[in-house]
Amino acid sequence: MSDIVCLGIDPGLARVGYGAVVQSGFKLRALNYGCIETTPDMTFTERLLKIFNDLNEQINFCKPDLVSIERLFFGRNTTTAEYVYQARGVIMLLTAQNNLPVVEPKPNQIKLALCGTGDAVKNQVQGMVQRFLALDEIPKPDDTADALAAAITGLALKFST
Repeated sequence: MSDIVCLGIDPGLARVGYGAVVQSGFKLRALNYGCIETTPDMTFTERLLKIFNDLNEQINFCKPDLVSIERLFFGRNTTTAEYVYQARGVIMLLTAQNNLPVVEPKPNQIKLALCGTGDAVKNQVQGMVQRFLALDEIPKPDDTADALAAAITGLALKFST
């Protein structure tokens, strides 16, 4: 079986977490991970362009076989949701331009895949990311660990469908 690379993405406007996970048989390892950050002093379109360009560099670097983008859940803050959904649209466009299949796990699916329960708390998920990928420490910021969790879940979902 050949290696499969999944690029996980935790979408946002201020921060977009990304993490590429390689699956070799039953083993997982982190290829690359980090966080794209934009600042409020940038115009909205400058922020979207930075996300697009920086994420495109990551796609070119890790050459993923698929992309796993965490589905968004917003309670009441519709203004924030609007901006984040527009950033997510830029990310989806980038996957389409690169002909990459996309899986979109919900937050509770990610928790279930990593911790065995959809009710897991954030630090449990982050601890499992560290364990699954044999990392010395939990990736920071949280968006980065969330992206790696999305990538691990994307690999699991790819083989369950």
